[in-house]
Amino acid sequence: MPTYEYQCDTCGIFDMLRRVDQRDARCSCPMCHKQARRVIASAPALSAMSGGSRAAHAANERAAHAPMSSGEYRAYKHPPGCGCCGSSAKATARAADGSKGFPTKRPWMISH
Repeated sequence: MPTYEYQCDTCGIFDMLRRVDQRDARCSCPMCHKQARRVIASAPALSAMSGGSRAAHAANERAAHAPMSSGEYRAYKHPPGCGCCGSSAKATARAADGSKGFPTKRPWMISH
């Protein structure tokens, strides 16, 4: 359950651990037991996240308004389907009956 901040008119700001569906409802102050309203007094604690989680959140935020265009993929050392790494086998193998197989690809995938 997440922690939300509430402000009591008498005691000030305090944190309360509540379910998401109860976040906007008033709650009683732990000191004076008066009803307090929810406030956003501080920024979320994103610095407590791991570096990988922060990078994933940043990528999601970037993708929301500026997805990567096809021209930007050329900047990668190995663009999709380059074939420079891996085995020397061809990506597509044809059988005598004309059916295709992909020996270097994922064997569990069904070809179409």
